[in-house]
Amino acid sequence: MAKTLKRTAAFTALTKALVSGARGGPSIGKRVAALPRMLKATAKGQYDGGMRVALMAAATAYVISPIDLIPEAIFLIFGLADDAVMIAWLAGTVLSETERFLEWEKQRARTVVV
Repeated sequence: MAKTLKRTAAFTALTKALVSGARGGPSIGKRVAALPRMLKATAKGQYDGGMRVALMAAATAYVISPIDLIPEAIFLIFGLADDAVMIAWLAGTVLSETERFLEWEKQRARTVVV
């Protein structure tokens, strides 16, 4: 029972942080809306996120792919562990990279072209 309460409290805190923007950062809505702009700016070579965006795409493909490094059907919990690690890394990377991109956009907007 205590583990369930701790887990519920942790997920509630995470949800609040994502929705409101943790530590004064952008909200999850702003981050999600920034993803297409980030991909477009990276593809055009305006934003320097090429390798990070490629790694995020590779991690996403790995998670949704039926081919795994450690198959779930054979190793059960251990098979899910590699996906869980990849999802945790991907979530953290997306959060940090979108925050970095939004800051980059602000800097570009402040720059006056003469």
